[in-house]
Order: sequence, then C-alpha cells, then structure tokens
Amino acid sequence: MLAETQGNVLSDAIRNVQSEIDSLFDALLPVPDDTSARLIEAMRYAAIGGGKRVRPLLVCSTASLFGVSRDAALRAGAAIEAIHVYSLIHDDLPCMDNDDLRHGKPTLHKVYDEATAVLAGDALHALAFEILADDATSEDPFTRSELILTLGKASGMHGMAGGQMMDMVADEEGVEYDLHTITRLQQLKTGALLAASVEMGAILGKVAPQGRAHLRAYARDIGLAFQIADDLLDVEGDIEKAGKALRKDESQGKQTFVTLMGAEKAREQARALVDQAVLRLASYGSEADILRALARFIVERES
Repeated sequence: MLAETQGNVLSDAIRNVQSEIDSLFDALLPVPDDTSARLIEAMRYAAIGGGKRVRPLLVCSTASLFGVSRDAALRAGAAIEAIHVYSLIHDDLPCMDNDDLRHGKPTLHKVYDEATAVLAGDALHALAFEILADDATSEDPFTRSELILTLGKASGMHGMAGGQMMDMVADEEGVEYDLHTITRLQQLKTGALLAASVEMGAILGKVAPQGRAHLRAYARDIGLAFQIADDLLDVEGDIEKAGKALRKDESQGKQTFVTLMGAEKAREQARALVDQAVLRLASYGSEADILRALARFIVERES
C-alpha cells in the first residue's frame, strides 16, 4: 500500500511538472511574425509535450527541501530541460545517432530539416543560460552566477558533451571500453545533467557547497542507475512504450553495462545504486519522498 501511495504521489508530481514546464516553454517561445518563425516553431516542437521531465522534477523536488519558490525552481528546471532537449535534437541528427523517432513522434530534423534542427538546438542551448541569467530566476546575482557555472560545466566538455565524444569514439573500429571507462562515459554523458539538476535545487536554496555532499552522492547514484536502466531498456524494452529506436547498442557492437556485466548483474547493480541513493536522504523526512520515489522509478520505468 505504501509503495502504491508513493507511486501515486510521484505520478502526480510528474504530471504537474510536465504541465508547468510546457506552460513555461510556451510563454518563453512566442512565435514571431517574421521569417525567424520557423526556428521558434521548431524549438517548440522539440521542447513542448515530450519527455518525463525528470531533470526539472529533480530541481523542483530538491529546491522544495529548502523552501525555494516553485516559480524559481521551475525556471531553473526549464533551463536544464532546454539543455537536455538541445542535446536530444543534436543526438538524433544523421551525423550523430541518425534517429527517426523521439518521444513517440518523428525527430526534429525529419519534420523540418537538418539545418533548422541544428539552429533549434543552438537556440535552446542559449535559452537555458538566458533563463538563468534573468533576475526572475533569482534576485541574487551570486546565485544566478553559480547556477550558470553549474549548468555550463555539466553540459560542456567536462560533462555531457565530453561524454558524447567518448561515446562517438566507442563506435570506431578497434576501440573497446572496459567497465571503468563506460562508467566514466556515462557519468559525463547522462549523469552530469542529473547531478546538476539536484545541485541547482540546492543552489537556489542557498545551501553551502560543503552541505551538498549527500545530495551530490544521491545524484551520482541515480545517474548511474538511470544509464544502466537505459541499457537494459535498449535490450529488453518495448519500442512502442519507449517511443524511440531500441536494440541499437547491440547492432553497433557497443560496450554497455549490460554487455560487460550481463543483464541480471546490471539489474542488481542498478537496484543497489537506488537503495544507496535512498539512504543518502536519511536526514530528511517525508519532504524528500518524491526524491526517493524518483530514484525507484528510474529502475522501473519502461521508457
């Protein structure tokens, strides 16, 4: 009964943040009455109405632990989601993963064209930092600066982009990664933005860096669990539920947590990481229940 109640609470939280982030993107992306309209329409196509919004939910749930206003947390969440969406647009391009489907609908370059998709990704990247630099996100310039620095590090060469480069090199003939290298790759490519989501919630709450160690550890654990779950989905998932192409890693001969550990051991590792992540939140009461439920959801999701 408790698990069912927590599941309902999480489902409600996901629905709420999906609606709120969509509304915020709608307000941030009005379509102009000139020939730049195609760009904004493409940005809206990619940003509105897709995804679980796990990263904004992490920002909002962490920020709520420290009494941060919902509006401020949503703006920071929209910024990190803009980075996430831009990365998906670029990942789907023919020069990268060459995917036709994302969130159950045609990828952006299929609906528009490759050049528009590149520009839409670039513009969403810029929008993220525009949001964080605006005093509507925080009246404190030091808080805004730290938010910008955190997201910049997480999305650039020492984060998501660096991880994507490692992933691309893995496709080259004769390149083989061991478990340590795969873990490093995924900590950058997937884990960095998830970790930044938690960190940014704490930054909005004005938590000193030394007071965020347990939250960073929670984020690191769920980041790895998230990627292991992704690797399992690629092998075992339902394409219709996933809303994207599956079985790609196997067809490309890529090393993943599943190929290196086996499905059962990978699943056990993901569960152990989630259990560990939940323990990191032991100092909080029911106010952290969504963070706990979100950690469980990561290994149980079907998309």
